[in-house]
Amino acid sequence: MKLIESSIRRPVTVAVGVLFVALFGLIALFRIPVQLTPDVDRPVVSVSTTWPGASPGEVERELVQRQEEKLKSLEGLVKMTSQSSDSRGVVTLEFKVGTDPESSLLKVSNKLDQVTGYPLDSERPVVTSGSSANTGWITWIILDALLDRDDVEAERFRDVAEDVVKAALERVPGVAQSNVYGGWDRELQIVVDGAALASHAISISEMTAAIRAENVNISAGSFDEGKRRYVVRTVGEFTHPEDIEAVVIRSDESGRILVGDVARAQLGYKRALAAVRIQGRPAIAINATREPGANVLEVMEGIRATIVALNEGALKRQGLFLRQVYDETEYISSAIDLVRSNIVVGGLLAIGVLFVFLRSFSSITIIATAIPISMVGTFLVMSLLGRNINVISLAGMAFAIGMLVDNAIVALENIFRHRQMGKSARVAAHDGVAEVWGALLASTLTTVAIFLPIIFVEDEAGQLFRDIALAVSASVMLSLLVAVTVIPAMANRMVGASRLSATGAADGSGFVDRMGARIREWISTSVYRISGNTAVRLFVVILLVGASAAVVKALLPKAEYLPTGNRNLIFALLLPPPGYNLDELIQVGQKVEDVLRPRWEAISGSPEAEAMEGPLLKHMFFVSFGQRAFMGAAARDPNRAREVIPIIQQPLFEIPGLIPIVIQTSLFQRGGRSIDIEITGPDLDRLIDLGGRIFGQVREVMPGSQARPVPSLDLGNPEVRIVPDRVRAAAVGLTAREIGTAVNALVDGALIDGYQYQGEEIDLTLTGMENWFRTQDIGKLQIYTPRGQLVPLNSVATVEVTTGPEQINHIERSRAITIQVTPPEGIALEAALDLIQESIVQPLRDQGEIDPPYGIELAGTADDLKQTQAALQWNLLLALVITYLLMASLFESFLYPFVIMLSVPPAAAGGILGLAAVNLFISHQALDILTMLGFVILIGVVVNSAILIVHQTLNIRRAEPDIETRLAIRQAVDSRVRPIFMSVITSAVGMLPLVLFPGAGSELYRGLGSVVIGGLVVSTVFTLFLVPTFLSLAMDLSDWLGRQMRGEANTVANT
Repeated sequence: MKLIESSIRRPVTVAVGVLFVALFGLIALFRIPVQLTPDVDRPVVSVSTTWPGASPGEVERELVQRQEEKLKSLEGLVKMTSQSSDSRGVVTLEFKVGTDPESSLLKVSNKLDQVTGYPLDSERPVVTSGSSANTGWITWIILDALLDRDDVEAERFRDVAEDVVKAALERVPGVAQSNVYGGWDRELQIVVDGAALASHAISISEMTAAIRAENVNISAGSFDEGKRRYVVRTVGEFTHPEDIEAVVIRSDESGRILVGDVARAQLGYKRALAAVRIQGRPAIAINATREPGANVLEVMEGIRATIVALNEGALKRQGLFLRQVYDETEYISSAIDLVRSNIVVGGLLAIGVLFVFLRSFSSITIIATAIPISMVGTFLVMSLLGRNINVISLAGMAFAIGMLVDNAIVALENIFRHRQMGKSARVAAHDGVAEVWGALLASTLTTVAIFLPIIFVEDEAGQLFRDIALAVSASVMLSLLVAVTVIPAMANRMVGASRLSATGAADGSGFVDRMGARIREWISTSVYRISGNTAVRLFVVILLVGASAAVVKALLPKAEYLPTGNRNLIFALLLPPPGYNLDELIQVGQKVEDVLRPRWEAISGSPEAEAMEGPLLKHMFFVSFGQRAFMGAAARDPNRAREVIPIIQQPLFEIPGLIPIVIQTSLFQRGGRSIDIEITGPDLDRLIDLGGRIFGQVREVMPGSQARPVPSLDLGNPEVRIVPDRVRAAAVGLTAREIGTAVNALVDGALIDGYQYQGEEIDLTLTGMENWFRTQDIGKLQIYTPRGQLVPLNSVATVEVTTGPEQINHIERSRAITIQVTPPEGIALEAALDLIQESIVQPLRDQGEIDPPYGIELAGTADDLKQTQAALQWNLLLALVITYLLMASLFESFLYPFVIMLSVPPAAAGGILGLAAVNLFISHQALDILTMLGFVILIGVVVNSAILIVHQTLNIRRAEPDIETRLAIRQAVDSRVRPIFMSVITSAVGMLPLVLFPGAGSELYRGLGSVVIGGLVVSTVFTLFLVPTFLSLAMDLSDWLGRQMRGEANTVANT
């Protein structure tokens, strides 16, 4: 082979090539983006429409249903859902993976242009395009008062958070957006005295018009006088609150009425709609999201530098400081450190195994070069392909460590074998590598071939696995290149005759050599004896394949979706009873804080800390908004984060009517463990009844599960409806709009204009006196009519205290209630899915309770699991076909690849046994889709040993055509047992740290590593007996068919 010959003849050129790979690989390593997980891009378009004052039912009827009717036929639409809530409707459209976001956005806009009949006072729909890519928040930051500044209330500084902190964070390169939660927005309030309005016969509309008319600046152009040009402006904008109180509302013969006579102007804060508390103190929370493709490590460095600059500058002067309570890069850095240690330890273990076999530092040096060259080259390939470094691609690189030396071992071992034949170093280097070149190419191409279907799959599974597929494929291809260029070049220079005994084959001295020789002799002799009897051969094949199938069937566990990971953030979603206001939600948070306070106040190592059961807390925050709340906590020991879940659950379960969902946040945005039971149909009352029954059944059939309804199962969301009496209102000259405006101003406050405060515009709001009425007092509100009359509200409208839904959801245009179920840790997602299907869904179908137009479907991540399993099953089948056809082409035979593929069933059994061993001796490891990928990888890995045996057998038969078949197989097994054991053991021990080492990311690698190690070891043991036995049967069959065909040909020729 010319490439091998050129490498031996020009070692300097080979060295220069290695240096170039190292140079550009290191450059790529420092430039390639780093993020937590791969981007899973599923195009999503949302349509948001605002209709002030509309109820959920009105929004559904007048907005959402009209839009859904036009949007239902969009090309490429996968799923359409909607939410109708107070004053707002949102339609969410999910498109096929691979759909152009700009194209889908244009199609949606065109469809919306066809919608007619919108309410007159509704706003235009706002269309936004996004995706489900993992570009969510990467950090949470708290704005708090300095510890020595008790006079500072942080929640009063929302304007600082918006104008200073948010703006500074969004200037950091790679930050896409920053959001501010909590705090109070400043506004200028005109607080109306209802009694004064009534006594002066002033209406809200009249007062509002007077204030707006005075709060203006008008340009009057300019004129020239001499050498100067003068600009003329009428300046009327308010500059002080007193200016507003001096505005004249009415001036007539009865006197002058000022705003100050019926109201007072004051700087204040808007009514809080959300509250943020950090470890028992009110605060303001700020987050930051990254841009797609940005290097999160570099982005976080910029964020940290910005925080330091703000704390030492603008914020310090105001008695404030920023504290970072969550940093995504902490997990990434820990994962990178773990992979780095896995690579180092795995590499050292592999080298140690090589030393046991070879006991030659030069030989180890030659083989070990494959690891750094291939790894650094992989970074270069990943960078050129536009990929990034994340926990998935890191798993691929760590996994590849054990495989990188396989080709080098086979090549170098064969070089040694040729040196033992008396050949010179140069000839041995060439002939040794050339002889196994075909086997190396076949084994490498089969490994790469199994990833081809994954690389080109466009759905979620393909996007998740693409990085690991590219990482492993690039590294093994580079290791092949190293084996046929660097290895022969180095062997020519470093392997001399004096080192022949280092292989252990020349003199047979040493315990390892003697044991190896005995094992080799026993295996080859056993194969020879088995191959001499057809009945025994059939029995061995059936026994080994049958045993493999039995193990798989007996021990195969139920599947999970994506691993949760061990992110140090426990998240609790709190669903209170309908009607809870913000103050009630804050009290819920305070109750939990009182229970958890000792855990964040205790000093690590103190007697108080030692006396506590469970971990201490590093941070704890509580956020409430609308009628919902959530809280989060982080453990001081990141490895004990999961133990925080029951600690948070205990006080939450004691609050009556509260539904808490407490989980450990997943590494993947769509990777939570949930099953969505979607109930659809026309009648909301019946949907709620069905949802309530299913909600109760879930807890019965699956104890320990967490379930929540979306939206609420209670129609008891309290509301006050004011229904104008059109006849009575018209009699006094009032319209429904004027009634609504007056009530809005007195109850909630009406925005009437803007006001310049310290260089920024804040809202100028007309509002009633705080807490000046109760529910029964609304009807007594005095409304001034255009005809000069003052009438109570209940004289022109009916005031009803009633209840209604807080939100109406649609799935594919049908009303829907979703029960979202999170199974307990001890039940796999697939098992929970089967349990719900058999115990809840199927009985309802059998009883006819969900016949059309009602329906029920299981969705959520459970649906993603089914789709991914289907994709993996097809990929597995496709990988088998590709591997078979590839080997058929390389061996010029359709028979021998079938023999080689017989090593796959034992590999599956070994993978199951490896997974079971991890669950038994190390920790719980589910059969998630990353672990399933290990079985796909096994196809390309375990056939390598079989390829070596078949390839060598064919070489011997070509060299000695008259040799007995079983003798040729015996010689092939005898010559290949050593490299097979060396490559398998080095691969296994190289991947062993993935299984044994705990830490960030280990939960992603452990299952994958256990399956590959178990499958590799078991399959190798089986392969050494199963493949030669079946090969002898195949060759005998081939020879018999050949004789029969030749006999028939001779008969035809004689006749």
